[in-house]
This record gives sequence, C-alpha cells and structure tokens, in this order.
Amino acid sequence: MASLKDRLEQERTYSRGTASNEYQELKARVHRLLIPRLPLAKLETADATERQSKVNHFLDIILGQEKTVLSAIDRERLQTEVYDELFGFGPLEPLLADRTISDILVNGSGNVYIERAGMLERIEASFKDDAHLLQIIDRIVSRIGRRIDESSPMVDARLPDGSRVNAIIPPLSLNGPVLSIRRFGVNPLTMDNLLDYETLTPAMAEFLNACAKSRLNILISGGTGSGKTTLLNCLSAFIPTEERLVTIEDSAELRLQQPHVVRLETRPPNIEGRGEISQRQLLKNALRMRPDRIIIGEVRGEEAIDMLQAMNTGHDGSMTTIHANSPRDALARLETMISIAGLRLSDKSMRQQICAALDLVIQVTRLTDGTRKIISISEITGMEGEIISMQELFSYRRTGLGRQREVQGYFMASGIRPQCSDKLAVYGYDLSPLLFAEI
Repeated sequence: MASLKDRLEQERTYSRGTASNEYQELKARVHRLLIPRLPLAKLETADATERQSKVNHFLDIILGQEKTVLSAIDRERLQTEVYDELFGFGPLEPLLADRTISDILVNGSGNVYIERAGMLERIEASFKDDAHLLQIIDRIVSRIGRRIDESSPMVDARLPDGSRVNAIIPPLSLNGPVLSIRRFGVNPLTMDNLLDYETLTPAMAEFLNACAKSRLNILISGGTGSGKTTLLNCLSAFIPTEERLVTIEDSAELRLQQPHVVRLETRPPNIEGRGEISQRQLLKNALRMRPDRIIIGEVRGEEAIDMLQAMNTGHDGSMTTIHANSPRDALARLETMISIAGLRLSDKSMRQQICAALDLVIQVTRLTDGTRKIISISEITGMEGEIISMQELFSYRRTGLGRQREVQGYFMASGIRPQCSDKLAVYGYDLSPLLFAEI
C-alpha cells in the first residue's frame, strides 16, 4: 500500500499533468482561431517586432472572447509560444536560443534530450503529438528546398544560424519522427580557448602553430562529437591571411577567419534522384580554382584518393578530419576509402600514397566527463617494408577518476625530436628541443 508521501506526490504529478494538458488545449485552440485573422502573407516580410505586436493584439481579442483569465506570466508565455508556432520552430525556439546547448535530440514528440557541457540530460520540453513534431521538421527542411515524407523519409538540412539538422521519420523510425540538431557557437573557439579548457598544452599549441604555418598536411582523427571540426577551425586560424583557401563540406560547419576563403558544399539528389554533387566532384573542381590549400570538413568516401593526390601535387598545408578511434585506425580507414574509389592499387601502393601525402595525425577524444582532449599527435615518418611508420610526439595519459567522476590525467612529450623539424626550420620555426623533452 502506498505511503501518504507517495500519494501526495502522485496527486501533485497528476495536477501538474492536468494543468499542462489544459494549457496545451488552450494554446491549440487559440492558435487555430488566430490563423484566419492574421495576414500571414504580409507578416512573412515584416520584422519580428511587428509580427509579435500583431499576434499579441489578436490573441488578446481571442482571449477576451473566450473569457479566459490568465496570469501575466501565463499570458506572456502563451504569446511567446504561439508566435514561435506561427513563425519559428515551436518548442525548439527556447532551446535554440540557449547558447550553452550543443545538441538537441528529439526522439519522438514527448522525449527530448539536450547536451550541455558534454553531458546529456532529458528535459521537459515536448511537442503536442507526432504530427506537431512532423510539422516543425517539415518547416525546417522546406526553407532550404528539401522535403520529407514517406517516399523520402530521411533528410539533412541546416538552420539559419548554421546548425546542422538530421531528421528521420516513420516507417524508418519506430519511435515516431526523430530530429537531431548539432549546434555551433556564435563565436568560434580559438586556440586560447582550447588552452583554457586544457584540451592541449602550450607546447603542443606552439608545435601545431609551426606545423600549420609551415604547410604540413594534417589529418585530424576522432569520434563523433570529439571536437574534430572545432580543432580544424582553430588550426586554420594559423594559416597566413594572404593564402587562398577552398573548403569542401557535406554540411557547412567551418568558420575560417581568413579573408580569402571559397566555401563549397555538396548537394543531395533531388526528388527524382538526380542532381547530386559529391565531395569528390567538388574536390576535382577545387583543383581548377587555384587554391593554396584545400580544407575538407570530413573525408568519408572515394574523395580520399583525390585528396591525397592534391596534397602530393602542390597543395601543401591542406587539412581534413576523419572518424577513427586511433591514428593507426585513421590510416586504415583511408585505405578502405581509397579502395571504394575503384582503383586497382596494391596495399603497398595505397600506403605509399598516404605516407607521401600526410605529415601529422592528431587524435582527439571526448572523455567520459564530457571534456575533449588531444590524446595524441603522431608524425608519419615513412615506410618500413609495407607498413607506414609513425612516431608519437605528444600524448595524454589517463590516471583515473576524481571524486566528481572527472577524468584525471596528464600530457606528456615523447622526448623524440620530430622528423619534420628541418621543414619547420625552412619556414623560420627552429623549435627548442625542450619543447619535445620527456618529463
């Protein structure tokens, strides 16, 4: 038999749920009555202040006719939420306005998670039903000329602020419509920010600065959400401003600070399944655009061979990222991607291409406490038989967990002076041996 405390809690939960249902019904009714009264076509081109003023005016009229009494707080909430339903993305709007949220994950209409400071948490935000969520998804994708329905149940899109969106709906999704939004900060992180967050050490930053300015080809490896793109943005800040850069991405995420940047983005097939433009096609075209460096947001397919050939033919200093769990795994994935291109190359030939093109592999990881670390900076030194040889210059060693479950560890240098030191010296970076001294 339930205790008095349990019964009281159940009653409070029921009361909150009843009040919430009544409010949702009121909002739906007001929204339905409001739409015929508003000059929506005219308001589409109006500014936000005029839109909100019109919505508030007609909403007050409807509430008066309905004889609905609301507190000032509830009335203001209703005004905001109805406006968001009409001209924004409904329940997503307050989440999109919160710049501390890095990911918004909607698993059906009543199941919403966010990621903040590297940690996932469930929140109370919800949609009225799956049809409501599907309406918001359709509004997002239709603004950039895409569509989502049973014949095309998956879509990638981008919000006006650059946030990346992926949606998948039934019959492919068994939980109802599923929406994933990857947010990007208003102000891109800098290398100083990464130093403050202890993502790397000053010695590692000094070395990477010299490598970027000395036109070394860099591959950044890591898992999903580990900070690959963020690190790529930070490294690109070291590139001299007089160089011409061409960026190639599936979904535009890079925010380079240089003045001479040409940004290219792939295009998915249209409704008839035609018109697709792949990264490989963009890369081939980029070679005709007189780039000093080519930066690929993420290499994931047959464009890998074209990227390596570009690095080998005068486009030194190019950079890209790849999904992999270790530097060695990153090189193995590159071999697999080269095979996808359909070239009949032996394993040794593929590895020679990789070895000749790449100079550094940087491994980044998101740890269990949500922090990101550069856990390895490895240099490719050549071939030993049919194997690519590498030497690790810097690494991060984990030692355990603290009282708050935070990851504890330390950075260390290997004590090996990099083979690329001669090239760095040519560009005026005669780094001290103490930078690489083992501690």
